[in-house]
Amino acid sequence: MYKITIIRIAITAILLLCFTTIGSTQIYFPSNYGNTWVLESEDGTERVTYTIETSEETFNGKQLGLLSITFETLGTESIMTDKLYVDFDEDGIKLYRIEADLGPVFGIAHAVFYPPILFYPYTLQIGDTWEVTAETEVKLTGPVTFTTVNEVVAIEDVATPARVFKNCAKIKIRSKSTSTLGSSRSTSYQWLAPNIGPVKFENTQDIVYQLIDSNLLYDVTQDGVINILDLVYVSSQFGQENSDGDVNNDGIVNILDLTLVAQHI
Repeated sequence: MYKITIIRIAITAILLLCFTTIGSTQIYFPSNYGNTWVLESEDGTERVTYTIETSEETFNGKQLGLLSITFETLGTESIMTDKLYVDFDEDGIKLYRIEADLGPVFGIAHAVFYPPILFYPYTLQIGDTWEVTAETEVKLTGPVTFTTVNEVVAIEDVATPARVFKNCAKIKIRSKSTSTLGSSRSTSYQWLAPNIGPVKFENTQDIVYQLIDSNLLYDVTQDGVINILDLVYVSSQFGQENSDGDVNNDGIVNILDLTLVAQHI
């Protein structure tokens, strides 16, 4: 009965198809509240989860959002979460304050940015660069300055367990930390898919994380919300192979894809 209901909804909604288009604006880090991205290491032992949610934090009367980045070693109690208090404008994600979890030895590092700095632009192209600098106090170390220089070095397709994402921005992240004990440098890479966000990450130890799940996988119209229009679009691709409507990535658009989209409305 449930499957029949889904098919009826899709068939009825297909009349709206002529009004349904895939969003043309490419935003590389969608910032709607509730967005979640789950990435796992290739060997399945580590996980990184990004979430955007509301917070009680304010800055000069402005209500800030919370971007949480949680690092887990699966099967253990090792969990660290960075909390970034942010706002969103036409340029991208602006960073106001950060609480970085450096582990049980070094504790939590705090940094405040005023004026706020650009953490991630919404639109990206090869050659774009931006810098983030933070000054903080670290337990056992004292004053530390962290600097990251971000550069878009390529636009390329990325294959993940979730699906293949086209035209992803590959960002080279060069990091430097300076303290009274000296300085250290490292390089990592982040891949952002247009209208999806983080799909791949390679850390400074060359561990590669790939997207396994995100609510945005079901927003096939890329308008920032999962609704009847997504069902319409998937139903219009019914029976096709290698289609954007194949949300479960099994090679063909069928009733399973319609069911998944309906479950996330």
